[in-house]
Amino acid sequence: MSGKSNGILADTCIWIEFFKQPSSIGDVLEARIIEDSIWVCGVVMYELAQGIKSDHERSQIFTTVANLAYAEMSKTLWQQAGYLSSSLRKKGLTIPFSDILIAALSIEHNLQVFTLDGHFKEIPGVTLYKA
Repeated sequence: MSGKSNGILADTCIWIEFFKQPSSIGDVLEARIIEDSIWVCGVVMYELAQGIKSDHERSQIFTTVANLAYAEMSKTLWQQAGYLSSSLRKKGLTIPFSDILIAALSIEHNLQVFTLDGHFKEIPGVTLYKA
């Protein structure tokens, strides 16, 4: 990734921290939301939705992410994600499908990834956000 970052793509684990306040990681995410630097993507929204336990949680989650910048997979980006996964597997690394998508989106949109998952360090081209 070259040049200045366009923002931060927060992984699902960071959103979980945010919604389980109090959390120092959640506080960092809140500050970045206020600065308007946080992006969301479909795979993160899917993962958040699958964990919803009540109508209140549903409202809280989707109200929070409603006005964030949104990154979407294109036909070409799906192909690039597949190539990325294949190249990592050839090196003996198996990265979860959802994280490959997050990585591909972050590379395409020049976003830093805010995560607690260590395997993102193994993905070439991904820049991690350091809280």
